[in-house]
Parts: sequence; C-alpha cells; structure tokens
Amino acid sequence: MNDSSWGAPQGAGYWGTPEMRAAPAGPAHDVHGAQQTRPMPIVPDVPDAGRDADREPQSRDDRDGAAHISGPLFRDEMPQEPMSTPLPSPPQKKRAGRDLRAAIGVGVGLGAVIGVSLFIVKAVFIGVIVIAVVVGLWELTSRLQERKGIKAPLIPLAVGGAAMVIAGYARGPEGAWVAMALTALAVLVWRMTEPPEGYLKDVTAGVFAAFYVPFLATFVALLLTADDGPWRVLTFLVLTVVSDTGAYAVGWRFGKHKLAPRISPGKTREGLLGAVAFAMVAGALCMEFLIDDGAWWQGLLLGLAVAASATLGDLGESMIKRDLGIKDMGTLLPGHGGIMDRLDSLLPTAPVVWLLLVLFVGSG
Repeated sequence: MNDSSWGAPQGAGYWGTPEMRAAPAGPAHDVHGAQQTRPMPIVPDVPDAGRDADREPQSRDDRDGAAHISGPLFRDEMPQEPMSTPLPSPPQKKRAGRDLRAAIGVGVGLGAVIGVSLFIVKAVFIGVIVIAVVVGLWELTSRLQERKGIKAPLIPLAVGGAAMVIAGYARGPEGAWVAMALTALAVLVWRMTEPPEGYLKDVTAGVFAAFYVPFLATFVALLLTADDGPWRVLTFLVLTVVSDTGAYAVGWRFGKHKLAPRISPGKTREGLLGAVAFAMVAGALCMEFLIDDGAWWQGLLLGLAVAASATLGDLGESMIKRDLGIKDMGTLLPGHGGIMDRLDSLLPTAPVVWLLLVLFVGSG
C-alpha cells in the first residue's frame, strides 16, 4: 500500500508529521518554522511468506528506498499465495449443428424403407409418398396455427393431397392438376363452416399448403410411371441427398462466407459449391449407369439443376421457419427434425428432375 493513496503529503509518514500530530485544533496555534521532527522508526521489511527475502523490489517506494510497512498489520498487506497461471484450454473441435449419429441412423432406415418399397411393388412406394405428404401437412398446419393463429383446414388438405399423388400416378399430370383444383375448392368450402374472421388468411394458407406439399410431391409419382421409373426415382433421391450432403460437409469444414445470413445463417457459399460439385459428379454417374439412353453430360446439367433447386428449397423452408420463429417443423425424426425438414429440398427438386429427364430421355 502506498502512503499517497490515503491523501497524506509526501514525506509525512503514515500518521502525518509531528506538527500535525501535536498541533491543537484552532487557528491560534503557530507551527511556522517548526523544523524539529522526530523520525519514525524504520521497520525492516519482512519477506512475504513463501518468497525469497532478497527479491527485487517491485513497487515505486521500493525502488526509491522508502520504508515499506508489511506484515499482518494491514489487511491489504497480508501475504498471499502465488497465483498459478491457468493453462490455456485445448482448442475445441468444430462440431456439427445436429446429432450426426442419429441423423445417419434415421437416414439409413428411411433409405431402406424407400428402397424396398420402390423396387418390390410400386404401389407400396406410392403409399410411402402419401404417408409423407399427410404427415408433412399435419406438421405445417400445426405450426401455422401455433405460431400465427392460421387455421388451414387439415382434413380436406390430407384427403386432397392423397388424391393428388394417386391421381398423378394413375392419370398423369392432368390428373394431378384436376386433384389440385378440387383440393383448393374443398379448402374454400370447408372453411365456410367456421366464423368469417380470418377466412382469407386461412384459405390462402390452405391453398399454399396444398401446392407446396402434395402437388410438388406428385412429381415423384410421375417419375415412377416411366418404364425405368424406380431408377428415375432413385436418381432423384440420390442427387438430392448427395447435394445436401456435399453442402453440409464442405460448408462445415471450409465454410467462411455466408450465403444468405438473413435467411439461414448456417449456409455458406463454400457449401453451395460443394453441393454443386457433389451433385454434378453423382448426376453424371447416375445418367450413365442408371437411366436408359442417358449420357454423362446430361448428368452434369441435371446435377447442377438439382443443387440449385435443392438449395432454393432449403432456403424457402428456412424463410418459413424464420417467419414462424421455430428451428424445426417437428421432432418426429431424431437428428433431422420433422418430415417437412427432410422434404424441404426434395419437394422443389422433384418437378425439376421430372422435367429434365423428360427432355433428355423422354417420358418412357
């Protein structure tokens, strides 16, 4: 502790000068010219516990040779144990934003179900699409009601969505369009049974849900109608999954520049490049070995288109979830979220793959 820290004049000592101690209160006392001072006894420095007595002085008073009072008389002079410098923590590994083991396990399970149903009986795979559509509609309408108070009628959406997929498989694109129109009409009529407040926003959300989930999913059923339909569906699934995996792996490892930070802060430009590269290579392989009359250069174009549509689909649902203030649409699939969190990139990619395959090799 420095003496000056208490506001006393320099050289006065801790208890002040003798004149200050002896002077009575009041203005009559004259201390002018008083030169006789009694020096304070010099108290030798006591080495701190655990330190060498001949250590170098550290304070200014020590350097000037001033007396330094130490020992247990002053609380701030108590000897303290030397502080040990904490070791720097080891660098943390960069971790992924989701449970990778659960995501891989669920992905493998879904792939097995899809593969078995796709190559054994086509009708079973159509049933898988219908189930995914109905669950996706339930998740979407539930989140809309919870977060925005929008009551899109689920029953006509579920029935109409199933009809859309089945009609698309049985009657082609014309059947899908007719089922879409009838579903929209059913939503309008069904909502009339409730009070008119909020009618416009409810039916608007209902028509949007009908187009976004079942109508886009109908193009997967359209892919299946071709002679090599199972291989076309497999190509569609492989390219979408590979694009998503490439974006995830490259973005997690090398991602530095944000792609759309206001919509999805986790996506990077490097991840987009990874999606394009992975999807183009997979597209060339699939068109060369899986699709009848396909060419590798067509696969490059197909992979590029899939990477773009899958990324836009992912960003589109991220926009919806950000507007709703939620992270996932559901919790049905561990490591993935809900069904809609897996359909986000698949739904807008289905019509792109269907159209390009029709242009490249025909509807077959």
